[in-house]
Amino acid sequence: MKILIATQNQHKLKEYRRLFADADIEFVGLGDVGLGDMDVEETGTTFEENATLKVKSYADRANLWTMADDSGLMVDAMDGAPGIYSARYGGADLDHAGKRKKMLGELLDVPDKDRGAKFVCVIAIAKPNEDDVTLIRGECLGIITHEEYDEGNGFGYDPIFKPNGYDKTFGQMPAEVKNGLSHRAIAAEKALPILQKMLEDSL
Repeated sequence: MKILIATQNQHKLKEYRRLFADADIEFVGLGDVGLGDMDVEETGTTFEENATLKVKSYADRANLWTMADDSGLMVDAMDGAPGIYSARYGGADLDHAGKRKKMLGELLDVPDKDRGAKFVCVIAIAKPNEDDVTLIRGECLGIITHEEYDEGNGFGYDPIFKPNGYDKTFGQMPAEVKNGLSHRAIAAEKALPILQKMLEDSL
């Protein structure tokens, strides 16, 4: 059985393929099905709404079982921002390094006790041309560091996010460690048995 992982983010695609490496499922990307240029406007106000918009659009267009997610970073001292706007934080022209720099600047005088944050990932799974969408949520709690700590192992906000109970940021952790505790890993772990059951039921 083939499942489309609907993301334009190649880092996400690679991470999901690692997370589902032991599954007896063939995962394909948008480029594999000729939809590499297709983009879905995220007009929702929650992670769940945006994930649903994306998964239904891509599933119907590809005519394949599809998995999509919406994810982001919620910072306590920023009232939960950037949240669903994490990818657009600071403007479309600002790269990942610029976004991290902007965030550290906004939190410059915020003490450690108030630097709580969480990564959120909502995975949506859908069959083509059907209204039902299965939603799975994963969260990873941590803090925003005062500066970047990166060993080239992460992307996005990873170099400034340190998960609770660990002394390294996601940007410093080997993939096998991060993949055991990240928001995406938690959601993927919950999603795998659901995916397998749904696929078995469709046979």
